[in-house]
Amino acid sequence: MPAARIRFDVLTLFPEIFSGYYSQSILKLAIAAGLVDIRVRNIRDWATGKHRQVDDRPFGGGPGMVLMPGPVFDAVEALQAETATETEVPALLLMMTPAGERLDQRVVAELAEHPRIAILCGRYEGFDDRIRQGLKPREISIGDFVCNGGEVPAMAVIDAVIRLVPGVLGDELSAVDDSHSVPGRLEYPQYTRPRDFRGMTVPEILLGGNHPEIARWRQRMSEERSRRDPPEELGDRTE
Repeated sequence: MPAARIRFDVLTLFPEIFSGYYSQSILKLAIAAGLVDIRVRNIRDWATGKHRQVDDRPFGGGPGMVLMPGPVFDAVEALQAETATETEVPALLLMMTPAGERLDQRVVAELAEHPRIAILCGRYEGFDDRIRQGLKPREISIGDFVCNGGEVPAMAVIDAVIRLVPGVLGDELSAVDDSHSVPGRLEYPQYTRPRDFRGMTVPEILLGGNHPEIARWRQRMSEERSRRDPPEELGDRTE
């Protein structure tokens, strides 16, 4: 079963990006309830020198700047040292990168088994590859496209994982019925008031109160939607 409480340590050069995110909606309530803990750290805090440099030009030439290994190694090692004194459970280290494995519901379920997750957010032209070689993070991608940094992908990971933490959702069946909670299955269509909106009406079966019939209808709609939009096509979409 997923951990009843989960902690995320996010390592980024732009921690302020996260302040609005974790102070809203379901995540805010989960934090207040003690179910989720999010700690955002600035990688620059581990930089040295007058200018606290964290990036430099790539060897071999080319555009942009590359994140240096020193500050990232020091940040991760300091974070893992906290683990030894606070929880005695090593943090699972993730690196957000377009070269990583595709984030899907199977991966989300695996991540939700860990009580503590650390997420590395890259910027500029990415990480010096020795960070990958030496720290051996699990590399995660949210799709075959490139963002300006790893912060938005990190939020996507957090948002998906916390849904599987017991107590986070108001109704535990919400996660059970979600699209992709079963591989290849999409959720049935949902409706609410009004019954008639611009000539589009709610299916009559949902209005009669016959719950076994409603369950069978939802199952059928889920199967039809899954056949219409199979997983291999969904894999190329981003939302």
